[in-house]
Amino acid sequence: MGIISVLIAALACFATGAAWYMTLGKPWMQAAGIESDENGRPKGSGSPVPFVISFVAAVLMAGMMRHVFASAGIDTAGKGLVAGLGVGLFILAPWITMNYAYAMRPRQLMLIDGGYAVLGPTVIGLVLGLFA
Repeated sequence: MGIISVLIAALACFATGAAWYMTLGKPWMQAAGIESDENGRPKGSGSPVPFVISFVAAVLMAGMMRHVFASAGIDTAGKGLVAGLGVGLFILAPWITMNYAYAMRPRQLMLIDGGYAVLGPTVIGLVLGLFA
């Protein structure tokens, strides 16, 4: 059941990211300095590579979170949600913020990408907790 829970958690994270960036696509593109075409989509988009990389990254994160959760006795949806939130708030978002600060990236980009860095592992934690 472990690999199934990891794949479902990764899919949930991926779907959450799709909704997040569809909702915040225009401000994200502006903050990231990405030019858009006449349809409002990023110029030159259409390659599946970013989506494949994103899903593989979600699988890796969900797999490691499942391992850590099992070792730590995180075995309910509530515990998974809180642990996932902690991963996002106290590991991923600060790391993104640090890197973006050195790269002098816009604050809005930090907030959008950092927000998903909190939301994604929270969703993964919730799903993993449901399967524990």
